Amino acid sequence: MNKNLFVVVKKTFRFQKKDLFSEKIEENLIDVFNLNDSIEFIFGNLVGEYFKIDKNILRINQDLYLYQDLTIKKELFIAHNDISIITKIGKLIKGDIYIGGNYINSLPSEEMDKLIRTFPNSYEIKKYVEARLSVILNDYFDNITDAKQKYDKYMNTKVSAQGINLIDMFKESELTKYITIRSKLSQMLNNEVEYNEKRWQIEILQILLLLFPKYIFVFKEVKIKDIYSNKNRYLDYLLVDSTGTVDIVEIKKPFDSCIVTKNQFRDNYIPMKELSGTVMQIEKYIFYLNKWGKSGEDYLTDRYKDKLPNNFRIKITNPNGIIVMGRESGLSEEQLLDFEVIKRKYKNVVDIITYDDMIGRLNMIIEQLNEKNFE
Repeated sequence: MNKNLFVVVKKTFRFQKKDLFSEKIEENLIDVFNLNDSIEFIFGNLVGEYFKIDKNILRINQDLYLYQDLTIKKELFIAHNDISIITKIGKLIKGDIYIGGNYINSLPSEEMDKLIRTFPNSYEIKKYVEARLSVILNDYFDNITDAKQKYDKYMNTKVSAQGINLIDMFKESELTKYITIRSKLSQMLNNEVEYNEKRWQIEILQILLLLFPKYIFVFKEVKIKDIYSNKNRYLDYLLVDSTGTVDIVEIKKPFDSCIVTKNQFRDNYIPMKELSGTVMQIEKYIFYLNKWGKSGEDYLTDRYKDKLPNNFRIKITNPNGIIVMGRESGLSEEQLLDFEVIKRKYKNVVDIITYDDMIGRLNMIIEQLNEKNFE
C-alpha cells in the first residue's frame, strides 16, 4: 500500500497507510474499527483522560477528544445517509472538540446523546421538503395537503433545543425592580400634595418607561405645527420607540373626581370634563401630527438629531396617546363598568390609565414573576 494512498470509510473516516494497525501494539492505542476482520486501523490514542482522534482521520480542522469512559460507537460519528456528525460540529467550532469528562469546554456526554437523537433522519427531511412545498403551492392551488401542519406535529414529538431560562436568570432583579416601582408609586399617591405638577410628571414618566420598555427616547415640551391655524403647539412629552415611531403621553395629578360623574345622565355615568377635555386635547395633538406628515418627521429628526443615533429617523405613523390620570378607588361597580366602556371607546387612539390601574398592573407582574418559571 503506497503511503500516499488512503481509504474512506462511511464517507467519514479517512485512513492512510501510516494508520494501519501493526503487530507492535503500543500501550495507549485503541482499536475501534475492524473492517471485515481483515484490515485494522489505529483510530486514536489516550492522552490523559481523553482519547485523541487525529483531525486528518475525521477530515476536520481540529482534533477530537473523547472522554475515556464514553461508549465509542458508530452513531457517535455517523448519522442518516452517512452524514458525518463530527464534520458538521467541526464547521461550527474553532478550537479542539472535547466530548464528555470534566474539561472546561467539553460537551457533556448526555448532550451529545441528545444531539444524536435529534439529528434529522430521512423521514424528517422528507416531511420538511413537503412542508416547504405546501407553503408555496398553497397560494396558487386549492385543496393542498397541509404538510406543514404534519411536519410541525412530528417535530413537536422530538426532543427540542433548550436555551437558558431567562425568566429564572432575571427573576430576582425583575422582582426587586417592580416591587420598588410599586412602593414608590404607593408612596407618591399617599403624599401627592408634596409634588408640584412638573415634578409629578417626571416621576410618573420614569415609571411609565419601566412599564413600557419599548420607548427608548422621551422629549419634553415638543413644538409641533398646527398647519390649519399656522400656529405652534407644544406637547408635554413625546415618546419615541425603537423603530422611531412616536406616541404622545399626558400625565395629570390624581384628583379624586376627574374620571366619571357621581350622578347618572340617562342611566349612565359619563366622563368628567377633566377626562373628556384631556382626551380631546390628545386627539387634536394626534391630528396635528398626522397632518404635519413627512415635513414633521424631517423637522423632529433634525431637531433632536444630537440625541438620536446615526441614521435614526423619527416617524409619524398614526400616533397613539397615553393618558395617566385619576383614581378608581371609591367608584361603584356601575361607575367602573361605565368607565371601562369609556376606555374601550377610545382604545384605538388613547390608552387611559388610572393610578389604581398602574398599581394593579404592577401587582399582576409581581404575582406572575413569583408563580411562573416559563419552562
